[in-house]
Amino acid sequence: MAGRFAPRPTRTTVRGGHVVVPGGVPRQAAAPRRSRTWTPDGPLDLGLVLGPLRRGPGDPTFRATPDGSVWRACRTPAGPGTLRVALRDGVVQGEAWGPGAEWLLDQLPELLGASDDPGAFEPRHRLVALARHRRPGLRLTRTGLVLESLIPSVLEQKVTVEEAYRAWRLLVRKYGEPAPGPAPERLYVMPAPRTWALIPSWEWHRAGVDNKRASTILQAVRVAARLEEAVSFDPVRAQARLELVSGVGPWTSAEVVQRSHGAADSVTVGDLHLPGIVGYALAGDRDADDSVMLELLAPYAGQRHRAARLILLSGRTPPRRAPRMYRADIGRL
Repeated sequence: MAGRFAPRPTRTTVRGGHVVVPGGVPRQAAAPRRSRTWTPDGPLDLGLVLGPLRRGPGDPTFRATPDGSVWRACRTPAGPGTLRVALRDGVVQGEAWGPGAEWLLDQLPELLGASDDPGAFEPRHRLVALARHRRPGLRLTRTGLVLESLIPSVLEQKVTVEEAYRAWRLLVRKYGEPAPGPAPERLYVMPAPRTWALIPSWEWHRAGVDNKRASTILQAVRVAARLEEAVSFDPVRAQARLELVSGVGPWTSAEVVQRSHGAADSVTVGDLHLPGIVGYALAGDRDADDSVMLELLAPYAGQRHRAARLILLSGRTPPRRAPRMYRADIGRL
């Protein structure tokens, strides 16, 4: 969740970071199966908006290419699909391939924050106001997909981001399917729910996923249809539906609805780093816990997630004074 220019990535500062989308000459691709254009009603930064959907620099479902395009491979309600998005002279150009192409293009404005209202946000701190001024293209994405955010969020529970990103990369490449259309090499659609359910226990182990996280994912994919229904709920009700799955708590459900619903107020609680970052940025308190963080974010009620993202984008993070979290690769055991 967030992007910034802090020199040391942490769990929070890496997750959902600002993706650098290079500017360049438009890519000449084969005739797309579907295409559309959309003109946003204000500034739009593709890297900021879509950055939270990338799970690490090697995410097999996400790619930013030198021509200035962002590619996403998704498992939509209509089937697998590949989406290419580019911003040219203030106009969004979308192209899509595969059975899910039409669904992806229908959802394109929502994906790029059409339902978000940045104007409803009123900065209460100078640091937040400055971050918003520097990042006018920030909008909150709404994917309309639950499982594609839930599974990698579960993989991120209680481990380093490097471990979580590695597990996601290995499992999607092995059990997913190549993205349809003229997608960049090694772009994959994540596995279907039934495929996740059939992954052998030793493959979870090889990917470094412990039994608790694997069990949570297996329980989630068994009720995938019920979880996807939550996209029609408000964020609070959607989080309650997600938390019916054993192993999914407030941290995980918030991480999901921030992406699936564009939930402007769903602040992440239970995070190892976020309370200290918010506390340090707003009050000079690097030892802040969740209760202090929520108190500091109270003036932003209704927009607390956006406020947290802007704080992270500001780059004001406390200096490190403890060793990095120990990385334990259970796949080597």
